[in-house]
Amino acid sequence: MSNTPTVTPDEAFTMLMAGNGRFVTGLPEHPNQDAARRTETAPGQNPFAVLFGCADSRLAAEIIFDRGLGDLFVVRTAGQVVGPEVLGSIEYGVAVLGCPLVVVLGHDSCGAVAATRAAVEEGTSAPGYVRDVIEKVTPSVLAARAAGHTEDSEFIAEHIRQTVDLLVDRSRVLADAVETGRAAVVGLSYRLVDGSAHLIAARGIGTNPATS
Repeated sequence: MSNTPTVTPDEAFTMLMAGNGRFVTGLPEHPNQDAARRTETAPGQNPFAVLFGCADSRLAAEIIFDRGLGDLFVVRTAGQVVGPEVLGSIEYGVAVLGCPLVVVLGHDSCGAVAATRAAVEEGTSAPGYVRDVIEKVTPSVLAARAAGHTEDSEFIAEHIRQTVDLLVDRSRVLADAVETGRAAVVGLSYRLVDGSAHLIAARGIGTNPATS
């Protein structure tokens, strides 16, 4: 049975971006990171967002969005690629935990996107299961190339957009949540140098997506 969301999708997005703003300006509040919060969340969790991001070590979700224990339900894979386990985890966050917001978090200088571009453009290969990651990023790279994009940021943005669409199109749970206004799915691109997150795509939220 789903928890009842305590905030709307728009409110959850505002909370998340406010935390990123504090991180960028060097004035984090470090909320919900003390012993009291640990005790409070021990019986159960009620996060306000699912954060599906790249596994890159520089994208520590609770740090870059200045949040704490029990705030974010985090799922991460290299290149934020989607498989059944990822979809199930995100659906759990929305359907069972009642999260009103799902965030797809990509970033500049993404190794998975760079490796996929090399595989597509130069015919290079990767060892082991890294090939599976490249295969799942390939549709995004092909779409970016078809659109005439050449810059790294454009390929990153296209992969984020494709991933947002993939989640909503493949998951009936997410599609229903978006259609009924219970949840939104947004795509953000994180800049490693200054720590800022920028809106790239949005489904079910009242904020116009930016492109940079």
